[in-house]
Amino acid sequence: MFEVRFATSDLEQEDAFSVRRKVFVEEQGVPLDLELDHFDKTAAHFVVYSSESPIGAGRIREINDGIGKVERVCILGEFRGKHLGNLIMHALEEHAKTTGMNKIILNAQSYAVPFYEKLGYVITSPEFMDADIPHRAMEKRMI
Repeated sequence: MFEVRFATSDLEQEDAFSVRRKVFVEEQGVPLDLELDHFDKTAAHFVVYSSESPIGAGRIREINDGIGKVERVCILGEFRGKHLGNLIMHALEEHAKTTGMNKIILNAQSYAVPFYEKLGYVITSPEFMDADIPHRAMEKRMI
């Protein structure tokens, strides 16, 4: 049984950070000081749990009036392919809608572009490098 929770406690936020460290820092080699940043203090964090074990994470923050930015979406390797990315993106999008955001932007790792396109996101930039990983900017209007 999988569950997505809005991280309201320090423990739930640390669960999000632990998943992000495993995926982005340990697996992908992103420097820790780039992965955990000052935006973590103000972003809304979501965590995917299997029973009580954190297995996925993502955050969203409002960057301008009505524009949210989704960041740090990840699922532990052994849980990929189970549509858990859809679960967390749904939670992030619902949060955006309920807080008055009418557009979401994100920087997708290039390999993940098809995943986001299936969710209705469109590419808005040429490929660029971030933390030595190819990315594309994408966006979606909230209805």
